[in-house]
Amino acid sequence: MSDPAAEEFEINLGGARAVIGNVGASLLDYQVDGHQYAHSRHVQYPSCPVPSAGKVMVPWPNRVAGGKWMYRDEPQQLKITEPDRGNAIHGLVGDQHWKLVDRSRSEVSLEISIDAQPGWPVPLHTTVSYQVGGWGLRVTHGVRNIGDRPVPFGVGAHPYLLPGPANLGDCDLKLTASKVLPYDPETMLPTGAIRHVGSTEHHNFRRGKMVCEALTNIDLDNTFGRCRAGKDGVVRHSLTWGRRGVELWTDPAFRWVHAYMWLPDDPPGLGVAIEPMTCPPNALNSGVDLITLQPGKSWHASWGIRPLIN
Repeated sequence: MSDPAAEEFEINLGGARAVIGNVGASLLDYQVDGHQYAHSRHVQYPSCPVPSAGKVMVPWPNRVAGGKWMYRDEPQQLKITEPDRGNAIHGLVGDQHWKLVDRSRSEVSLEISIDAQPGWPVPLHTTVSYQVGGWGLRVTHGVRNIGDRPVPFGVGAHPYLLPGPANLGDCDLKLTASKVLPYDPETMLPTGAIRHVGSTEHHNFRRGKMVCEALTNIDLDNTFGRCRAGKDGVVRHSLTWGRRGVELWTDPAFRWVHAYMWLPDDPPGLGVAIEPMTCPPNALNSGVDLITLQPGKSWHASWGIRPLIN
């Protein structure tokens, strides 16, 4: 059933074009010179939607075990939004209608407030802006504590990337992360201590690994940590074929990345989700890399997508 309140906003500059949806503030499409680098519906298969594509994940990315966590010794119970596994997944705003704040030819900004509610005791206000230019696509997140108590949170995004004119299966996936989280395949939640990627050959993407080769050994649905910035202070992950492909860059605030290969039966492999996250799965319980905002305080961080065309 179509959503009568759903809207889409196109921004463009030169040969760059992006489409943003108000539901989940989602990145629905990003193209440069007719080549697709991010998507929610592959141009060759428009009837095949991609799960969670492009959505903003606030106030936590990934999963919360059983939807349960503690806030100042007060038990919290979030709505279970992944019933098959019994988890709360991808935050509170992914299926909500965000409000348009500002729009120009090359930039659009959206906002939404998260009210205090069962499972989430402190209200937040969050924003996201998308901007296209000759340098690529830039996404900036903002979060402000509008309550009267400190609040922990995390931020993530769920873009599905394509390597433009290159063939996805022939591309090398490179993740500049030195750690990988072991997980329970039944719940998709972390189990045990984080491991060095060198301890499991199949999860070491630091130097790049061909997508089709990697998928013969693992079902790619993993969280990686210790994402290392370069000398310029920027973290970079990529899908490349020779010197072509696509790069996802982030501020150092995004210390984690979740990589997921979507493999519907037909058509095969339409993209790789490279999800920048400020904290790992179940962080509301582990406390790992949660951000805490005092009342009235704000936080901002950015990530983006850059076509590699030389």
